[in-house]
Amino acid sequence: MDLLIKNVTIIDPNSETDQTQGDLLIRDGLIERIDTGIEAEGVKMLDAGEAYVSPGWLDIGVYTGDPGYEQREDLETVRDAAAAGGFTSIACQPNTNPVMHTKSEILYVKNSTRGGLVDCYPIGAVSENCAGKDITEMIDMHAAGAVAFSDGRYPLQDSGLMLRALQYVTTFDGVVINQPLDYHIAGEGQIHEGIVSTSLGMKGIPAIAEELMTQRDLELLAYTGSRLHLANLSSAGAVQRLREAKARGLPVTGSVAVLNLAYSDEDLRDFDTNLKVLPPLRHAEDRAALWEGLKDGTIDIISSNHTPLEEERKKLEFPFAGFGAVMLETTYGLLQTTLGAELPVETLVQCLALRPRQLFGLPAPRLEAGQPANITVFHPHKRWTPHLQDIRSRSRNTPLLGRELTGAVLAVVNNNQSAIFEYP
Repeated sequence: MDLLIKNVTIIDPNSETDQTQGDLLIRDGLIERIDTGIEAEGVKMLDAGEAYVSPGWLDIGVYTGDPGYEQREDLETVRDAAAAGGFTSIACQPNTNPVMHTKSEILYVKNSTRGGLVDCYPIGAVSENCAGKDITEMIDMHAAGAVAFSDGRYPLQDSGLMLRALQYVTTFDGVVINQPLDYHIAGEGQIHEGIVSTSLGMKGIPAIAEELMTQRDLELLAYTGSRLHLANLSSAGAVQRLREAKARGLPVTGSVAVLNLAYSDEDLRDFDTNLKVLPPLRHAEDRAALWEGLKDGTIDIISSNHTPLEEERKKLEFPFAGFGAVMLETTYGLLQTTLGAELPVETLVQCLALRPRQLFGLPAPRLEAGQPANITVFHPHKRWTPHLQDIRSRSRNTPLLGRELTGAVLAVVNNNQSAIFEYP
């Protein structure tokens, strides 16, 4: 695969080329040259028009549906969607059928996706069948290639299980990922508990359901000395607890889902089921706290929280619709449209490319001559509008159809393969 990318600014703090402007020449999957005014014959050319290029992005928690729920998403369609969104790697949640709770399922994902444009890293389940009772053989899964351990969409309710999981992964410096939500408090809630839920007559999910479990996990972390990632935080209280834990020196990181940065519960007044997600869209003050957490480094990573669901699960009355939205393809566009100048491009690259790899202990790609080309090319001012026929995910449950976005992915390169995206 040979490609000449012209007129880009490199964003890669790990390389000497950081902040340089010019062209990239890629031959046989390697960065051959970085310079200005490069000319080359017999190669595909992309004039990026003063776009940025960074190490390829990695999403830390994607629901794939494969195996078992291929009608929602399979490993081929999820990789197509990821590439279109600028992601050259994704971490796959364990909530499949069968659940990724033994080395066999881990190897299935790795062997089925090896050498593709988008790398897939499996996340092993903490408990058998993600049922929250019996702990899995995490050492076996780690040896087979699991990059982290989580029960995915099922937060770990049992404190004893969470304690044992944190202790277990210390044997190989692993990390436990938990999306904090106490079911005993959240109950059958549909949206954030507040003025909007009351006015709409909907059962609410109080912020304390997230905050109490956040505090529990942090205390267990302090007790075990392990590693913890708090996934998809949504409330101001949870962000503050994470901030305080980092000040104490605890080895903890946190992430936020892109929809929680862009929307609040006020946007649910028209009952758009595509905005019914977990964690729920919360109050505008919570959203502001998430923004502030990104700015001051409390929150480390931005995730798509990509959750494909078939039409039959979404085109229902709001209380009966499933939670989730497909977001891989539109994460960058929504971020740039919503935050714009408030999110410097250097922070964006840290949140989408570098810190996710630090979380999993993976080496970061480097934009230097002689290095393998694993890159994302993105333009902050390119306008585009996603339409139904443009969605590459097998599911279509996105709230962004027909909304003009500012910020688009132009190309991805990885494993001696590339994809270039054109817009009307």
